[in-house]
Amino acid sequence: MIEPMKKSFFFTVRKNDAGQFVIPQEFADQFGFADGAKMRIDVSDTEIILSRSTFHLNKIYVEATNACNLGCRTCMRNAWDEPLGQMDWRTYEAILQGAASFSPLPLLFFGGFGEPLAHPELIRMIAAARSLGIAVELITNGTLLTERLIQPIIECGVQRVWVSIDGASRESYTDVRLGDQLASVIHNVSLLNSLRKKHPLGYPKIGVAFVAMRRNLHELPEVIRLGKQLGADKFSVSNVYPHTRELVSEGLYSRAMQDGNLQSSMWSTEISLPRIDLDADVLDVIGRIFNARTQLQAARRTVRTGGDSCPFAESGSLAVRWDGEVSPCLPLLHTHENFLCQNQRVSESYSFGNINAQPLREIWERAEYQQFRERLLQFDFSPCVYCNSCSMAEANLEDCFGNIQPACGGCLWAQGFIQCP
Repeated sequence: MIEPMKKSFFFTVRKNDAGQFVIPQEFADQFGFADGAKMRIDVSDTEIILSRSTFHLNKIYVEATNACNLGCRTCMRNAWDEPLGQMDWRTYEAILQGAASFSPLPLLFFGGFGEPLAHPELIRMIAAARSLGIAVELITNGTLLTERLIQPIIECGVQRVWVSIDGASRESYTDVRLGDQLASVIHNVSLLNSLRKKHPLGYPKIGVAFVAMRRNLHELPEVIRLGKQLGADKFSVSNVYPHTRELVSEGLYSRAMQDGNLQSSMWSTEISLPRIDLDADVLDVIGRIFNARTQLQAARRTVRTGGDSCPFAESGSLAVRWDGEVSPCLPLLHTHENFLCQNQRVSESYSFGNINAQPLREIWERAEYQQFRERLLQFDFSPCVYCNSCSMAEANLEDCFGNIQPACGGCLWAQGFIQCP
């Protein structure tokens, strides 16, 4: 069982015979600090930040199916023309064999672009992973989270269940989810919260994922209140992914996409703020500071105002599609259309291999894949999200810096606009 790690602690500095500092073994294992591993170091006046090694696989997103029982207006499935499918047992066994070859074991996250609970063998999948000591999380719309599935989810020791709730009122929820099932979701999550108390560690923990749009942003405080009542201790808020023109107008970041001042820069002015009451007047002032070329610190913690940072590479993640294709991230699992401002764009899927033809570890350690992860950490891609002025921005096949597919300069995840649990 993986226990939560402390965010800060003290330890005694040691040097080896060569005069080099020695990192505690538990952290070397946790973050893949092996001999020859490559990692990024960020240095400030007060701290040194070591990023996870590009060699270290920490998290596997498993798309058990790309089918879903709902038809939400926010779903990327509305923007592709791909066949529906379910992961077969042979493909899943290949994932388990691959995961088991790493130390420490990576976490399996059942997600992707379908409803995991719609897969008829999901509980068997979870149980097989847990029997190997592999930690498991999943995300669900909550409609299928009935007692029949809740009991084995608890018994298997799933660490966290994320539930997508985009409105706390019947009207708002139905408007986004296109189905009047909020009462059922609340009932199911409430039952999960009640029954999980029998688990010695209180597993699974509960998280709430919220997709913010102009039409439902006013609901966020009530969603957080509702989530707390249902036992949630984590909330993940993302902007909506604009795969239709309608959703472009629902976005809360159009100015940020067009304003070059919001990009991080070596010439940014550093502003340090204390802890402060976040009332309306204060938020207005901070908002004006934030929307300027600044490097903002609050209570000695840096608040990142720019992007150019792949969350999947930095967290040591990859994604496996239902048919076994291995992508470096969730956005590259499926070919789909999306928009940068008002300009339509095609994001072509990309795979570094299929686990039915090649072991997962071999795919992860391929030189081509390692080089790509290093390029992601450096993020030497053209700024398509902000520039968006030439034909190269119409797809992710190449960019004006000479990168070829996948060219990630137009990725909204990398610029911090979209995020996944």
